[in-house]
Amino acid sequence: MSRTWLVMLFALALVAGLSLLTPLGSLIELRRTDPNLAWMLIEELRLPRTLLALGYGAVLGITGAALQATFANPLASPDITGSSSGAAFGAVAGAYWLGITGPLALAACGAVGALLALAALFALAGRRSETATLLLAGVAIALAAGAGTSLLLALASSPFAFYDSFEWLMGSFVDRSLPQAVTALVPAGIACILLARKSPALDTMALGDDVADSVGYRPRRLAVEVVALSAIAVGACVSVCGAIAFVGLIAPYAARTLTKGHPGRALVPAAAFGAILLMMADLLVRLGPAGRSIPVGVVTTAIGTPLFIWIVVRMRRTVTS
Repeated sequence: MSRTWLVMLFALALVAGLSLLTPLGSLIELRRTDPNLAWMLIEELRLPRTLLALGYGAVLGITGAALQATFANPLASPDITGSSSGAAFGAVAGAYWLGITGPLALAACGAVGALLALAALFALAGRRSETATLLLAGVAIALAAGAGTSLLLALASSPFAFYDSFEWLMGSFVDRSLPQAVTALVPAGIACILLARKSPALDTMALGDDVADSVGYRPRRLAVEVVALSAIAVGACVSVCGAIAFVGLIAPYAARTLTKGHPGRALVPAAAFGAILLMMADLLVRLGPAGRSIPVGVVTTAIGTPLFIWIVVRMRRTVTS
């Protein structure tokens, strides 16, 4: 195993340990007074939160890298393509319109919403589209899905539906249980494993559709499979934790520095970077003002927006030079 992978695994384990134990002072004090309560705190509150931050971050990282390889565009990610907003719309439609309460059924609704959003992106922008076309199509889909989500919440029978859903819509791991974590991460994990197995095909497809077709890969079929698996993974996580922006953009960008010229090989490193990034963002939320619950999506957006602008400016300079 290379030194880079060892450093990455160490960082992943370190951040996961900090996520599980932070804040450490209150845990030590509680262990002195009531060890059983301290263990219950870890098992029922901190363990689900850590698992969801780790798993959701990995999902956003690997799906972002897969979508960027599929669309041949470094700005393709679950949030920019509109799939996260579509998943949120699907979950809200299932909960407030269809009356679905089962976690697995809601995860399926989220996956359907994400799949519809990505299908709309295909229809509007095509697979190998220019950056401006992809961005405009993704923004249009995200706005439409966001408007639909707001409308459903406004028409919900509960007058507090929108207020109750605000933190979830912005992305949060607060008060999530271990069964909810399992419900989100099992189907998402299976989809991500299947995505990782397509790494060689994505590397070959980066050389051109003709080259991929000559060695036995079917580019259009592969693109459909990547989109479907990404929708399942993102939809399952969004149904439990809400939409979280920019992790699917930042993590693949960092991973490409390790795998230059091989977009398929960036999938697994992007998953690791995504997990580390989202756990660190959640740690920042926990270390914030006491009694204030800040959605983790606010932190990732604050970090990701300047990077997104920098990537766009850099791409524009590359095109004009």
